[in-house]
Amino acid sequence: MDLFKGKHVLVTGASGFIGSHLSRMLLDEGAQVTVVTRYSSIEHNVRLAGMWDDLQIVEGDIRYIDSLSALRKIRFDYVFHLAAYNHVGNSFQHPNEAMETNCQGTANVLETVTGYERFVYISTSETYGLQDSVPFVETMYPHPVSPYSIGKYAGELYSLAKKSEASRPIVVLRPFNAFGPYQSTRAVIPELIVKCLTGEPVVTTEGKQTREFNYVTNLVEGMLLAAQAPGVEGEVINLGCGQDIAICDLTRRIHAETDSSAELKIGALATRDNEIWRMYADAAKADRLLGWKPSVSFADGLEATIAWFRKYVALYHDQTSPLVALSR
Repeated sequence: MDLFKGKHVLVTGASGFIGSHLSRMLLDEGAQVTVVTRYSSIEHNVRLAGMWDDLQIVEGDIRYIDSLSALRKIRFDYVFHLAAYNHVGNSFQHPNEAMETNCQGTANVLETVTGYERFVYISTSETYGLQDSVPFVETMYPHPVSPYSIGKYAGELYSLAKKSEASRPIVVLRPFNAFGPYQSTRAVIPELIVKCLTGEPVVTTEGKQTREFNYVTNLVEGMLLAAQAPGVEGEVINLGCGQDIAICDLTRRIHAETDSSAELKIGALATRDNEIWRMYADAAKADRLLGWKPSVSFADGLEATIAWFRKYVALYHDQTSPLVALSR
């Protein structure tokens, strides 16, 4: 990873959950990091607050190509494109925003930024959608079922078209579900942890659907390897641990590990239409091409995440917190 020392790296979506961890790791490796954010202020980019002064900030919205013009003047060694509308469920209520960001936004970045050694497009496991079998392997034909995943798959296609049409050194990654510190409580693990810690009733579907969950630094390490690995241009590569867990079992595990007294209402919600019942990765290709395997176990990652959210709850939910007092 010391190969990033002194390199100029662009990260879109840097203020997001995974993007902020990626930016931090790049800085730790000695890279010069430029980030694209909608607002050039710490208040709107709180995940970047601790490294704000070490970043080069470009204000822009990837949906509008004119706002990215400043990037044309900068030569980057590596580009990590993570900026996206990233909530599967909400994308059904906001399909235009999801498609504009994930499809048109990706095209705008690719048309604006050129001349790099490697462009890493961060797609999603959701592009697989409805499949007849598991694990999900890269040779499967994608069947995305949400505006979010349709837009992300369109971004894949545009990225690979640029690789073919213009010989761009582009690689596509499909990370499976991530979790860890700084994640939004719209995601299932933080939502469950916070509700369990605050005593709020935990209301879920029957939770028979399964997902795999990857500690965020594992995925970031895979992304960094994808930028450096030889001969992977044009490849689509899963990043995942290959071990799934039923959501109902995940709920009970978090309830137990937080010593929660919150009421569990498993089965109180209806199942989502077009539910993907099982989802986990075949990660053999990542091992073969990138030399990547997860380094942090699910158990250790969950322990670290719960510990982080205990501090979060103390700051934002505890009535004795000075931050809560200021809002009164």
